[in-house]
Amino acid sequence: MNSYNNSVDGHPGIIDRLFALLLYVLPHHLLSRLVYWITRSEWPLLKDALIHTMIKLYDVEMGLAVESDPSQYKSFNAFFTRQLRPEVRPLSMEIETVLCPVDGAVSQAGEISNGRIFQAKGQDYSLTELLADDEEWAKKFEDGSFATLYLSPRDYHRIHMPVNGKLRTMLHVPGRLFSVSPSTTRTVPRLFSRNERIINLFDTEMGPVAVILVGAIFVSSMDTVWAGTITPSSQRITQWNYPDKPTEPVTLNKGDELGRFNMGSTVILLFGKQVIEWNERLRPGVKVRMGEEIASQPSSETST
Repeated sequence: MNSYNNSVDGHPGIIDRLFALLLYVLPHHLLSRLVYWITRSEWPLLKDALIHTMIKLYDVEMGLAVESDPSQYKSFNAFFTRQLRPEVRPLSMEIETVLCPVDGAVSQAGEISNGRIFQAKGQDYSLTELLADDEEWAKKFEDGSFATLYLSPRDYHRIHMPVNGKLRTMLHVPGRLFSVSPSTTRTVPRLFSRNERIINLFDTEMGPVAVILVGAIFVSSMDTVWAGTITPSSQRITQWNYPDKPTEPVTLNKGDELGRFNMGSTVILLFGKQVIEWNERLRPGVKVRMGEEIASQPSSETST
């Protein structure tokens, strides 16, 4: 493998470094606003051209969608966030299992070690920084488990609940919008804790669980089913708490839709210590599908 063009043994190559350098100087948020306008245009010539180009370029399987006719989508974003037919993503509903929340590929999965999360060979980042310096929540995931799941432009872009849960806190953390492709995860330090993200913290039967939606280049917005599009005007961290009373609690069942990416990105899952064991096939580069089992609770013999 040529080290000038590709990574070698997980280390970034010259092309990786040049691409990362370009990302540092691009006006991330300006480009994101431009993409927001383009992808929501309902002008038939524009939206149909974009949709048909995407289908051809990425070999999108329209037969899986509830609406299989590309011309019926009112905008490119409506196509991009299309709903799939329920039968094409059956759910593994055993009580002790964790569902994959998205279609995509495994970037990394493993254990949180010494408060650090593995990003790529030679790259990691702080659990506390990822959680917007909230030390109380970070303690809940110390020595726990994480999985980073990457969504390509071809993938289904709705996010679903991996387990039954009650929402406790949602945070919007402003930040950069670096690409989250495998190339940039190898080259940009602390990528996932620097990018804009929405942190959703749940109470579950497996203890605290975090489902984190990470923004990326051209990801012009992210939605949750309980709050809609998350676009705070402030560039400071914004937090919403969801107590049992006086407000109605936000409770989602395993497999329920949680949110969606308007353009592609990454989801990070966090679990507490010795709460789950990742499926053996959950290795970097492995394709995953929403609804399949990716982890389960450890047996009593393993957890003791």
